[in-house]
Amino acid sequence: MEVVILAAGMGKRMRSALPKVLQPLAGRPLLAHVLASVRALGAGRICVVYGHGGETVRARLDAPDLVWAEQSPQLGTGHAVQQALPQLSDGEQALVLYGDVPLIGVPTLTRLSAAAGCGLQSQLAKLALLTVELDDPTGYGRILRDASGRVTRIVEEKDATPAERRVREVNTGILSAPVARLRDWLGRIGNHNAQGEYYLTDIIALAVADGVEIVTVSPATVAETLGVNSKAQLASLERVYQARIADQLLDKGVTLIDPARLDVRGELVCGRDVEIDVNCVFEGRVELGDGVSIGANCVLRDVHLGAGTRVAPFSHLDSTRTGEACAIGPYARTRPGTVLGNGVHVGNFVEIKNSKVADQSKANHLAYVGDADVGERVNIGAGTITCNYDGVNKFRTVIEDDAFIGSDTQLVAPVRVGRGATLGAGTTLTRDAPPDALTVSRSPLQSIARWRRPVKQA
Repeated sequence: MEVVILAAGMGKRMRSALPKVLQPLAGRPLLAHVLASVRALGAGRICVVYGHGGETVRARLDAPDLVWAEQSPQLGTGHAVQQALPQLSDGEQALVLYGDVPLIGVPTLTRLSAAAGCGLQSQLAKLALLTVELDDPTGYGRILRDASGRVTRIVEEKDATPAERRVREVNTGILSAPVARLRDWLGRIGNHNAQGEYYLTDIIALAVADGVEIVTVSPATVAETLGVNSKAQLASLERVYQARIADQLLDKGVTLIDPARLDVRGELVCGRDVEIDVNCVFEGRVELGDGVSIGANCVLRDVHLGAGTRVAPFSHLDSTRTGEACAIGPYARTRPGTVLGNGVHVGNFVEIKNSKVADQSKANHLAYVGDADVGERVNIGAGTITCNYDGVNKFRTVIEDDAFIGSDTQLVAPVRVGRGATLGAGTTLTRDAPPDALTVSRSPLQSIARWRRPVKQA
């Protein structure tokens, strides 16, 4: 089987500089969703027909398994498939898809290919159409059948009679046909229609005239066939996609406080007894171990959380890995390179970046830990920061096991705090602190008698 994906449309109604097929659905371009389904089918060749913004599309999604064909100017769907024909082999079956129809499912495409006789000799193969029945078919091409129920042709709405417009079975545009016959039919279609375009659907009447059997297949859900032509339609499909993900998570035993307020923009893998509160966003690959709890309004990107970890509301975790039973947030931020051991506490308004924090250590509030290696059972007081950047270079801070860092401390890297050391509150550490000792730096405390506070002049 070979695949043609039509992705040349401008998408004027999107009102965007971004090509339509690159508009994001669940964090990935529309076309990327179609490509994922096609790759799951194991297609022998994938040809993408591009046009408006084509170089941007190629730069974003090009891969070794893709070939590209440019459509310029855009003269209709039949003309688009013609551009792909030089890339196709006559002995194969072609599957025609659309780059702006992102929710098409692999099971549906498998059934469509099987109905077309994929794998049979070209003369034995059929023309298979994916059709649906809609309560309101406005805007779609209608499937016309004879008295015995056989498909005779497809008529576009602009060219349909009033009686034909009452037909509820519509064409989705997705089809499978023998390449050799497709090449012949596309060479014979014309553009004598209201739009002056070459319609792919015109091959149906030619197939009937040639005695080729036409079969139809219906998708599992209508949503699989819905295209995107506007931001409103994009938003609608986003909710459909997220509802699917929510249903899958619920089936696997995940507790979703409100399934309608969930956004998965990548892959979310959950263990047993995971609970997710409202308005959480998951990007990239996120893995949540058994018993993990995610509070409301959190954003997690490329994160692995160990079993029993709790993330309080309004926390942002990026490229972070934790051990078990950690407590994070509320209002915590972990940046790329953060690795937390077991039982680590990262409290409110604490930021950690490119640092390793070992078991049972705590930074409970108002701290910045950057480019640091923190040992076990370390306590980092409020207002503590690692001064890791001199304006040009980054330097590391090492805090050994059982150290106690007093509040409002600045550790000027590169610097090391020894095992069991204590830094007094307000210390600015510019050299290594010895183990098991108190290190403190403070200006002398002064009290000035008869001092008067300045008074604002009238």
